[in-house]
Amino acid sequence: MVAAGALVGLKYRDDCAPCVVGDGAVIREGTIIYGDVVIGRNFRTGHFVLVRENTRIGDNVLVGTHTVIDGDCTLGNNIRLQTRVYVSRFTVIGDNVFIGPGAALLNDKYPVRAEYELRGPVVGEGASIGGGAVVLPGVRVGKGAFVAAGAVVVRDVPDMTLARGNPARIY
Repeated sequence: MVAAGALVGLKYRDDCAPCVVGDGAVIREGTIIYGDVVIGRNFRTGHFVLVRENTRIGDNVLVGTHTVIDGDCTLGNNIRLQTRVYVSRFTVIGDNVFIGPGAALLNDKYPVRAEYELRGPVVGEGASIGGGAVVLPGVRVGKGAFVAAGAVVVRDVPDMTLARGNPARIY
């Protein structure tokens, strides 16, 4: 179901492919999904979600209200992105991941100050990222790892560990 006031398949260039959305989707008012996006089954959004071009999203994914997935991203299956999550370009998120409200996954190490190849974070299968956490560019959050609410993650988080604090320390 696509609500009135949602736009699926925004044509951002003349030769973009249509958006493909699997069965069972619920796309709420104010949501914009660009062309060149492929989404699996049982996709659900809150209101005013943005999904930019060249993004691949698996099955059973929930994207909360006012969340932005900024393009060129890959999201696996069974993911929960809560309200106001920011997923920067080139981010990869594995299966069975939870990301709490207001978390930000960043891709630019030197905003406006230096030429730099953008690199999004990689979030491993089964990881959880708490509300308000920030994960810096190119950082890998390992399989089953937990990032505490409000943490600022500046280096890789190994599998099955806890990162907390600013800058985050590994426990």
